[in-house]
Amino acid sequence: MIKTNFDNYPKGKAFSDILGDFLGRGIFNVDGRCWRFQRKLASLELGSSFIRSHVLDIVLEEIETRLVPYFTVYADKNDTVLDLQDVFRRFSFDTICKFSFGFDPGSLKPCLPVSELEWAFDESSRLCAERALAHSPLVWKIKRLLNIGSEKKLKSSIRVVKRIADQVIKKRRETGSDSGSDLLSRFMSSISDDDYLRDIVISFLLAGRDTVASALTSFFFLLSQNPKVLNNIREESDRVIGPTREAVAGIGELKRLHYLHAALHESMRLYPPVQFDSKFAKHDDVLPDGTLVKRGSRVTYHPYAMGRMERIWGPDSLEFKPERWIRDGEFKQESAYKYPVYQGGVRVCLGKEMSLMEMESVALCLIRRFDVRVVNHDRLRFAPGLTATVSGGLHAMVRRRDLS
Repeated sequence: MIKTNFDNYPKGKAFSDILGDFLGRGIFNVDGRCWRFQRKLASLELGSSFIRSHVLDIVLEEIETRLVPYFTVYADKNDTVLDLQDVFRRFSFDTICKFSFGFDPGSLKPCLPVSELEWAFDESSRLCAERALAHSPLVWKIKRLLNIGSEKKLKSSIRVVKRIADQVIKKRRETGSDSGSDLLSRFMSSISDDDYLRDIVISFLLAGRDTVASALTSFFFLLSQNPKVLNNIREESDRVIGPTREAVAGIGELKRLHYLHAALHESMRLYPPVQFDSKFAKHDDVLPDGTLVKRGSRVTYHPYAMGRMERIWGPDSLEFKPERWIRDGEFKQESAYKYPVYQGGVRVCLGKEMSLMEMESVALCLIRRFDVRVVNHDRLRFAPGLTATVSGGLHAMVRRRDLS
């Protein structure tokens, strides 16, 4: 599906119909020539060392000026809980907006404002997910035609997202600011169609916000249940960075934190941000195990289920065990077809390294400076969505650590 017979398994019209109003012709909603163009364009930009360094600068600024001060306020309050998922969603929304649009929504400012863009973006994502879960697409298509109920709300929220994006693009065109470091600036010279440009950037906004927040939420849930793993991460960071230094690790130091890298991969094995993915067969096919796939059939693979299968990961598949990724003291990557969290083959995620860098920076900073104790320790329950979202949030108490 994602490598040897890739061309036979496009996203398909059924998928593009669901997200078409929201993502338009963005990379996550198209196939063929349009997808290849955006893929090549994104690959050239996201693969550069300059962009990775720029992303790290954005992440570190958000950590030091907003995330740490916010956690510090809660650490000084007795018996007060915060919603980790909400904090991580705000953090990642700020960082991806700065990177994609060169625009700061300020979601993690002390008063926790809900910007118009953030609200509309979340509402659009949620309502598109409801389309995907509908028993029949005919229901939501009729509602869209009549402009009633959830489809009326979706139309309104999408209009807000596109209006704000259009305003940013128009202002950038008028000022001739196409030499910046954000994706919008770097794409402007290659794309003259502003509607197309908007669709592309909104797609990156979707990919870079919700997946990072989802992964960090489940990671801290698992750390709260596995204090030995938490201590191992702290001991490793003390060896690499030093026990008292508060500055966030640089790119070189992050590469040496093999156990942290392993722990994040292990967390996403059990709780992948995107729990399943579907494609539609263009022609009849036979899978390697002999299964016949008829033309037009929907074929789904399920990273959430795969990460818990004994025949793939062994008898301890349900255990949170970062050591399974460590060989001879170093992190070793598994095959993308065994661990399809970032997909694989032609569609492997171009933002993988940047997302890992962002998550590791956030996790490392919070783990070294604070004790974070999750309050709701029961099994995670997920709400319907395009990415894995914990129903009701993930609540925790925070205390400062003594680094002296």
